[in-house]
Amino acid sequence: MDKENYSTYITLDGHVEVQKYRYLYFMIVFIVYILIICSNSTIVYLIWKHQNLHEPMYIFIAALLLNSILFSTNIYPKLLTDLLSEQQITSYEGCLIQYFMFYTFNGSEFLLLAAMSYDRYVSICKPLQYPAIMRKSTVNILLASAWLLPAFQLVPLAAISASTQLCSFTLNVVFCNNSIYKLHCVWSRVITIYGLYVFLNVIVMPILFILFTYSKIFLITYQCSREVRKKAAETCLPHLLVLINLSFYSTFDVIIVRVESNITKTARLIMVLQMVLYHPLVNPIIYGLKMKEISKHLKKLLCQDNMN
Repeated sequence: MDKENYSTYITLDGHVEVQKYRYLYFMIVFIVYILIICSNSTIVYLIWKHQNLHEPMYIFIAALLLNSILFSTNIYPKLLTDLLSEQQITSYEGCLIQYFMFYTFNGSEFLLLAAMSYDRYVSICKPLQYPAIMRKSTVNILLASAWLLPAFQLVPLAAISASTQLCSFTLNVVFCNNSIYKLHCVWSRVITIYGLYVFLNVIVMPILFILFTYSKIFLITYQCSREVRKKAAETCLPHLLVLINLSFYSTFDVIIVRVESNITKTARLIMVLQMVLYHPLVNPIIYGLKMKEISKHLKKLLCQDNMN
């Protein structure tokens, strides 16, 4: 059965009038992908280049933006290829890999935001202990955990799906997400229960942790001076905006699979593209404009380019 599944091709039937507008779609998606790569890479470069940005908070931001690049690279090259192809198909093996990477990077983003919230909590609520707590080794452990934990937890789901018999060979999406379960002949209780466990671990728990840490920060800064509250808001607000944005678009991914038969193909496509089109572009904009030190270096870089 494994060999049979891995030699099977899946049709990605989520495109809308791709034969008619393929070159327009291609140009739009290509431009967006280039913007994502350039904008995220620019902020990562600034953090890497400037010594005063070699602090845990900025290192986590660089990791988050690098994660956005990897997340987008998992989707866009295949999507661009499909737009220029007569048939939008993928092997079941390729579909599983894309599904695995999609949710790995998505889970990593939530965990990186949780690491950021912990960094802000220690910085604001325990400033004297900050150097001892947020050491280089601590930062490395948090970064490694953010990228490895989702991957390790998703391996069993991908492995079970790889050995499951297929009775359908068409997905109403433009890339492989959790709608792959609709290809299976039989609904799997194991996949459902374990999938819920992974969802709680890599999404719900980090969100609850972030809300807890920021509520503690709010309570402590509320009792401090206006200047302290302003400084706390400057560093915490961008993280909260990214969290809200990510949670909003991740909700689409859950809703689509549940209601895809009740909405039009165009509406479904728009919902699917929310996360992969807008979200990776929003992160560098938020951090580039809202983080004072990054914004300062970004303005200098742009001024140098204009002078040259």
